[in-house]
Amino acid sequence: MNDLWKKELPVENIKKITPVTGGDVNDAYLIETAVEPYFLLVQPRRSEDFYAAEIAGLDAMKKAGITAPGVVGYGQIEGDAYLLLEYLEEGTGSQSDLGEMVANMHLEHQKDGQFGFHLPHEGGDFSFDNTWTDSWSELFINERMDQFKERLAEQGLWGEADLEVYDKVRRIMKDKLDEHESEPSLLHGDLWAGNYMFLSDGRPALFDPSPFYGDREFDLGATTVFGGFTDDFYDAYEKTYPLSDDAWERIRFYKLYLLMVHLMKFGSVYAPSVNRTMDEIMKT
Repeated sequence: MNDLWKKELPVENIKKITPVTGGDVNDAYLIETAVEPYFLLVQPRRSEDFYAAEIAGLDAMKKAGITAPGVVGYGQIEGDAYLLLEYLEEGTGSQSDLGEMVANMHLEHQKDGQFGFHLPHEGGDFSFDNTWTDSWSELFINERMDQFKERLAEQGLWGEADLEVYDKVRRIMKDKLDEHESEPSLLHGDLWAGNYMFLSDGRPALFDPSPFYGDREFDLGATTVFGGFTDDFYDAYEKTYPLSDDAWERIRFYKLYLLMVHLMKFGSVYAPSVNRTMDEIMKT
Protein backbone atom coordinates (compact mmCIF):
# COMPACT_ATOMS: atom_id res chain seq x y z
CA MET A 1 0.00 0.00 0.00
CA ASN A 2 1.84 3.07 -1.26
CA ASP A 3 0.91 6.74 -1.60
CA LEU A 4 -0.82 6.07 -4.92
CA TRP A 5 -3.32 3.80 -3.16
CA LYS A 6 -3.99 6.45 -0.55
CA LYS A 7 -4.61 8.94 -3.34
CA GLU A 8 -6.77 6.72 -5.56
CA LEU A 9 -9.02 5.08 -2.97
CA PRO A 10 -12.43 6.86 -2.86
CA VAL A 11 -12.07 8.10 0.75
CA GLU A 12 -10.29 11.13 2.16
CA ASN A 13 -7.85 11.73 5.00
CA ILE A 14 -6.44 8.20 5.19
CA LYS A 15 -4.27 7.97 8.28
CA LYS A 16 -3.20 4.33 8.29
CA ILE A 17 -3.51 1.14 6.19
CA THR A 18 -2.96 -2.09 8.12
CA PRO A 19 -2.95 -5.66 6.73
CA VAL A 20 -5.53 -7.91 8.40
CA THR A 21 -6.81 -11.45 8.00
CA GLY A 22 -9.14 -11.68 5.02
CA GLY A 23 -9.37 -15.35 4.06
CA ASP A 24 -7.36 -17.29 1.50
CA VAL A 25 -8.63 -15.52 -1.64
CA ASN A 26 -8.01 -11.81 -1.05
CA ASP A 27 -5.46 -9.56 0.56
CA ALA A 28 -7.28 -7.53 3.20
CA TYR A 29 -6.61 -4.24 4.97
CA LEU A 30 -8.08 -2.01 7.63
CA ILE A 31 -8.27 1.57 6.33
CA GLU A 32 -8.27 4.16 9.12
CA THR A 33 -9.32 7.70 8.25
CA ALA A 34 -9.89 10.86 10.21
CA VAL A 35 -13.64 10.13 10.14
CA GLU A 36 -14.28 6.36 10.16
CA PRO A 37 -12.64 3.02 9.32
CA TYR A 38 -13.18 0.91 6.18
CA PHE A 39 -12.39 -2.64 5.11
CA LEU A 40 -10.42 -3.11 1.90
CA LEU A 41 -10.14 -6.29 -0.19
CA VAL A 42 -7.47 -6.53 -2.89
CA GLN A 43 -7.09 -9.16 -5.60
CA PRO A 44 -3.64 -8.87 -7.20
CA ARG A 45 -3.41 -8.81 -10.98
CA ARG A 46 -7.16 -8.96 -11.60
CA SER A 47 -9.57 -6.53 -13.20
CA GLU A 48 -12.31 -4.86 -11.17
CA ASP A 49 -14.78 -7.37 -12.65
CA PHE A 50 -13.40 -9.90 -10.17
CA TYR A 51 -15.63 -8.37 -7.49
CA ALA A 52 -18.75 -7.86 -9.62
CA ALA A 53 -20.60 -10.94 -8.36
CA GLU A 54 -19.69 -10.27 -4.73
CA ILE A 55 -21.00 -6.70 -5.05
CA ALA A 56 -24.22 -7.99 -6.64
CA GLY A 57 -24.56 -10.55 -3.85
CA LEU A 58 -24.14 -7.95 -1.12
CA ASP A 59 -26.75 -5.81 -2.85
CA ALA A 60 -29.19 -8.73 -3.20
CA MET A 61 -28.75 -9.68 0.45
CA LYS A 62 -29.33 -6.13 1.64
CA LYS A 63 -32.48 -5.87 -0.52
CA ALA A 64 -33.69 -9.08 1.15
CA GLY A 65 -33.25 -7.46 4.57
CA ILE A 66 -29.99 -9.22 5.41
CA THR A 67 -27.39 -7.24 7.35
CA ALA A 68 -24.23 -7.02 5.25
CA PRO A 69 -21.46 -4.44 4.70
CA GLY A 70 -22.20 -1.63 2.28
CA VAL A 71 -20.03 -1.11 -0.78
CA VAL A 72 -18.09 2.16 -0.61
CA GLY A 73 -16.18 1.76 -3.86
CA TYR A 74 -14.41 -0.63 -6.21
CA GLY A 75 -12.02 -0.46 -9.11
CA GLN A 76 -8.43 -1.15 -10.08
CA ILE A 77 -5.21 0.44 -8.84
CA GLU A 78 -1.77 -0.47 -10.16
CA GLY A 79 -3.23 -3.49 -11.94
CA ASP A 80 -4.92 -4.89 -8.81
CA ALA A 81 -8.67 -5.12 -8.25
CA TYR A 82 -10.05 -3.67 -5.03
CA LEU A 83 -13.33 -3.61 -3.14
CA LEU A 84 -13.78 -1.03 -0.38
CA LEU A 85 -16.44 -1.88 2.19
CA GLU A 86 -18.12 -0.38 5.20
CA TYR A 87 -16.32 -1.48 8.37
CA LEU A 88 -18.49 -3.53 10.72
CA GLU A 89 -17.73 -3.32 14.43
CA GLU A 90 -17.67 -6.80 15.99
CA GLY A 91 -19.62 -7.80 19.08
CA THR A 92 -21.53 -10.82 20.35
CA GLY A 93 -24.94 -12.17 19.45
CA SER A 94 -27.38 -15.04 19.21
CA GLN A 95 -27.06 -18.12 17.02
CA SER A 96 -30.87 -18.17 16.96
CA ASP A 97 -30.93 -14.74 15.34
CA LEU A 98 -28.35 -15.94 12.82
CA GLY A 99 -30.41 -19.01 11.94
CA GLU A 100 -33.55 -16.93 11.48
CA MET A 101 -31.68 -14.46 9.27
CA VAL A 102 -30.24 -17.19 7.02
CA ALA A 103 -33.69 -18.77 6.69
CA ASN A 104 -35.17 -15.41 5.69
CA MET A 105 -32.46 -15.01 3.06
CA HIS A 106 -33.40 -18.44 1.67
CA LEU A 107 -37.04 -17.42 1.54
CA GLU A 108 -36.00 -14.94 -1.17
CA HIS A 109 -36.63 -16.97 -4.36
CA GLN A 110 -35.64 -16.30 -7.96
CA LYS A 111 -38.76 -14.87 -9.58
CA ASP A 112 -38.59 -17.02 -12.74
CA GLY A 113 -37.81 -20.26 -10.94
CA GLN A 114 -34.29 -20.41 -12.42
CA PHE A 115 -31.08 -21.64 -10.81
CA GLY A 116 -27.86 -19.72 -11.36
CA PHE A 117 -26.90 -16.05 -11.36
CA HIS A 118 -26.55 -13.19 -13.81
CA LEU A 119 -22.81 -12.95 -13.14
CA PRO A 120 -20.11 -15.64 -13.02
CA HIS A 121 -18.47 -16.76 -9.82
CA GLU A 122 -14.83 -15.68 -9.71
CA GLY A 123 -12.68 -17.50 -7.17
CA GLY A 124 -8.98 -17.28 -6.62
CA ASP A 125 -8.40 -20.69 -8.22
CA PHE A 126 -11.58 -21.52 -10.13
CA SER A 127 -14.67 -19.94 -11.65
CA PHE A 128 -18.20 -20.89 -12.70
CA ASP A 129 -20.31 -19.19 -15.32
CA ASN A 130 -23.56 -19.59 -13.30
CA THR A 131 -25.62 -19.92 -16.51
CA TRP A 132 -29.34 -19.92 -15.74
CA THR A 133 -31.04 -23.32 -15.82
CA ASP A 134 -34.31 -24.79 -14.61
CA SER A 135 -32.48 -27.84 -13.20
CA TRP A 136 -30.71 -27.70 -9.84
CA SER A 137 -29.15 -31.10 -10.52
CA GLU A 138 -27.62 -29.81 -13.75
CA LEU A 139 -26.18 -26.70 -12.12
CA PHE A 140 -24.79 -28.47 -9.07
CA ILE A 141 -23.58 -31.76 -10.54
CA ASN A 142 -22.76 -30.99 -14.18
CA GLU A 143 -21.46 -27.45 -13.79
CA ARG A 144 -19.78 -27.69 -10.39
CA MET A 145 -19.08 -31.16 -9.05
CA ASP A 146 -17.99 -32.60 -12.39
CA GLN A 147 -15.63 -29.65 -12.90
CA PHE A 148 -14.00 -30.38 -9.55
CA LYS A 149 -13.65 -34.03 -10.47
CA GLU A 150 -11.76 -33.11 -13.64
CA ARG A 151 -9.53 -30.64 -11.79
CA LEU A 152 -8.68 -33.15 -9.06
CA ALA A 153 -7.72 -35.72 -11.69
CA GLU A 154 -5.63 -33.17 -13.63
CA GLN A 155 -3.79 -32.17 -10.45
CA GLY A 156 -3.00 -35.80 -9.63
CA LEU A 157 -5.04 -35.67 -6.44
CA TRP A 158 -7.46 -38.34 -7.68
CA GLY A 159 -6.56 -41.58 -9.40
CA GLU A 160 -8.72 -44.19 -11.14
CA ALA A 161 -10.03 -45.65 -7.87
CA ASP A 162 -11.13 -42.20 -6.64
CA LEU A 163 -12.86 -41.47 -9.93
CA GLU A 164 -14.75 -44.77 -9.75
CA VAL A 165 -15.98 -43.92 -6.24
CA TYR A 166 -16.99 -40.44 -7.41
CA ASP A 167 -19.02 -41.94 -10.26
CA LYS A 168 -20.96 -44.06 -7.76
CA VAL A 169 -21.55 -41.04 -5.53
CA ARG A 170 -22.56 -39.00 -8.56
CA ARG A 171 -25.29 -41.49 -9.48
CA ILE A 172 -26.66 -41.36 -5.93
CA MET A 173 -26.65 -37.55 -5.92
CA LYS A 174 -28.31 -37.38 -9.33
CA ASP A 175 -31.09 -39.79 -8.32
CA LYS A 176 -31.73 -38.04 -5.00
CA LEU A 177 -31.74 -34.55 -6.47
CA ASP A 178 -34.02 -35.57 -9.34
CA GLU A 179 -36.51 -36.84 -6.72
CA HIS A 180 -36.26 -33.64 -4.66
CA GLU A 181 -38.31 -30.54 -5.49
CA SER A 182 -35.70 -27.81 -5.28
CA GLU A 183 -36.54 -24.12 -5.21
CA PRO A 184 -34.01 -21.46 -6.25
CA SER A 185 -33.26 -19.56 -3.05
CA LEU A 186 -30.86 -16.66 -2.71
CA LEU A 187 -27.70 -18.30 -1.39
CA HIS A 188 -24.66 -16.87 0.33
CA GLY A 189 -22.67 -19.55 -1.49
CA ASP A 190 -19.83 -19.87 1.03
CA LEU A 191 -21.58 -20.00 4.39
CA TRP A 192 -18.87 -21.12 6.76
CA ALA A 193 -18.17 -19.62 10.18
CA GLY A 194 -15.57 -17.19 8.82
CA ASN A 195 -18.21 -15.40 6.76
CA TYR A 196 -20.62 -14.31 9.47
CA MET A 197 -20.20 -12.08 12.50
CA PHE A 198 -22.19 -10.41 15.23
CA LEU A 199 -22.15 -6.62 15.33
CA SER A 200 -21.61 -4.43 18.36
CA ASP A 201 -25.40 -4.13 18.74
CA GLY A 202 -25.81 -7.95 18.64
CA ARG A 203 -27.20 -8.25 15.12
CA PRO A 204 -25.84 -11.04 12.92
CA ALA A 205 -24.28 -10.05 9.62
CA LEU A 206 -23.08 -11.94 6.53
CA PHE A 207 -20.23 -10.96 4.24
CA ASP A 208 -17.91 -12.29 1.51
CA PRO A 209 -20.69 -13.97 -0.52
CA SER A 210 -20.30 -16.17 -3.60
CA PRO A 211 -23.91 -15.58 -4.59
CA PHE A 212 -26.29 -17.54 -6.78
CA TYR A 213 -29.80 -18.93 -6.67
CA GLY A 214 -29.80 -22.59 -5.71
CA ASP A 215 -31.22 -25.19 -3.36
CA ARG A 216 -31.04 -23.79 0.18
CA GLU A 217 -29.59 -27.06 1.46
CA PHE A 218 -26.35 -26.06 -0.33
CA ASP A 219 -25.71 -23.28 2.21
CA LEU A 220 -26.57 -25.57 5.11
CA GLY A 221 -24.06 -28.11 3.85
CA ALA A 222 -21.32 -25.49 4.11
CA THR A 223 -22.25 -24.83 7.76
CA THR A 224 -21.47 -28.46 8.69
CA VAL A 225 -17.84 -28.59 7.56
CA PHE A 226 -15.80 -26.48 9.99
CA GLY A 227 -18.21 -25.88 12.87
CA GLY A 228 -19.25 -22.50 14.24
CA PHE A 229 -23.00 -23.14 14.04
CA THR A 230 -24.85 -24.46 17.09
CA ASP A 231 -28.12 -26.32 17.62
CA ASP A 232 -29.75 -22.95 18.30
CA PHE A 233 -28.87 -21.90 14.74
CA TYR A 234 -30.47 -24.98 13.16
CA ASP A 235 -33.52 -24.90 15.48
CA ALA A 236 -34.23 -21.27 14.59
CA TYR A 237 -33.71 -22.00 10.90
CA GLU A 238 -36.18 -24.91 11.04
CA LYS A 239 -38.73 -22.79 12.87
CA THR A 240 -38.54 -20.06 10.23
CA TYR A 241 -38.23 -22.24 7.10
CA PRO A 242 -38.73 -25.95 7.89
CA LEU A 243 -36.69 -28.56 6.02
CA SER A 244 -38.07 -31.81 4.62
CA ASP A 245 -37.47 -35.00 6.60
CA ASP A 246 -34.77 -36.29 4.23
CA ALA A 247 -32.89 -32.98 3.91
CA TRP A 248 -29.87 -34.08 5.93
CA GLU A 249 -29.19 -36.94 3.53
CA ARG A 250 -28.75 -34.42 0.71
CA ILE A 251 -26.89 -31.90 2.87
CA ARG A 252 -23.98 -34.37 2.83
CA PHE A 253 -23.67 -33.68 -0.93
CA TYR A 254 -22.87 -30.05 -0.22
CA LYS A 255 -20.47 -30.91 2.57
CA LEU A 256 -18.64 -33.04 0.01
CA TYR A 257 -18.62 -30.10 -2.40
CA LEU A 258 -16.83 -27.82 0.05
CA LEU A 259 -14.36 -30.53 1.06
CA MET A 260 -13.53 -31.12 -2.61
CA VAL A 261 -12.89 -27.38 -2.98
CA HIS A 262 -10.41 -27.58 -0.11
CA LEU A 263 -8.80 -30.73 -1.47
CA MET A 264 -8.25 -28.94 -4.77
CA LYS A 265 -6.86 -25.79 -3.12
CA PHE A 266 -4.86 -27.18 -0.22
CA GLY A 267 -3.96 -30.70 -1.24
CA SER A 268 -4.11 -34.21 0.17
CA VAL A 269 -4.57 -33.16 3.81
CA TYR A 270 -8.30 -33.04 2.92
CA ALA A 271 -8.35 -36.43 1.18
CA PRO A 272 -9.47 -38.41 4.30
CA SER A 273 -12.41 -36.07 4.89
CA VAL A 274 -13.46 -36.27 1.22
CA ASN A 275 -13.22 -40.07 1.22
CA ARG A 276 -15.12 -40.36 4.50
CA THR A 277 -17.94 -38.15 3.23
CA MET A 278 -18.23 -40.12 -0.03
CA ASP A 279 -18.45 -43.32 2.04
CA GLU A 280 -21.22 -41.77 4.14
CA ILE A 281 -23.19 -40.87 1.01
CA MET A 282 -22.87 -44.39 -0.41
CA LYS A 283 -24.12 -45.90 2.87
CA THR A 284 -27.34 -43.83 2.98
